[in-house]
Amino acid sequence: MPSLEEMLRAAELKAAEHHDAWLRAKAETENVRRRAQEDIAKAGKYAVERFSGELLAVKDSLEAALSNENQSAENLKAGVELTLRQLVAAFEKSNLAEINPVGQKFDPHQHQAISQIEAPDANTEPNTVISVLQKGYALHGRVIRPALVIVSKARAAPAA
Repeated sequence: MPSLEEMLRAAELKAAEHHDAWLRAKAETENVRRRAQEDIAKAGKYAVERFSGELLAVKDSLEAALSNENQSAENLKAGVELTLRQLVAAFEKSNLAEINPVGQKFDPHQHQAISQIEAPDANTEPNTVISVLQKGYALHGRVIRPALVIVSKARAAPAA
């Protein structure tokens, strides 16, 4: 049977071993936490990098259009249409979707009503979007700008 001193030494060695392992695990946990915080900071800082790259082509097209002083109105219009297509393509790649709700039911989560007017015809239901003053946009399904709309209200009953 081992003596008390030997048992104490063995227990102290085991305790030192466990303490060392605990310190290493604690240090590793701190390193993982620090790296995760750095990754989160970088993700926030560079989140729009891909979208920014797509917008550079749009900017280049606009600058090219403005630099050509001897162009016809038709050529300028064609260039602007091409630039708009580039911008729409950049929006699509970044999952930035347009909200254009003409004819749809008013949805306060996606639309902001500016005014209500009487329905233009008897077939138009109340709370239907009649016109869009400014299109809205949603990023990955989350509204970042609601559409500014004019909504229909019930037609007044004819005077008897």
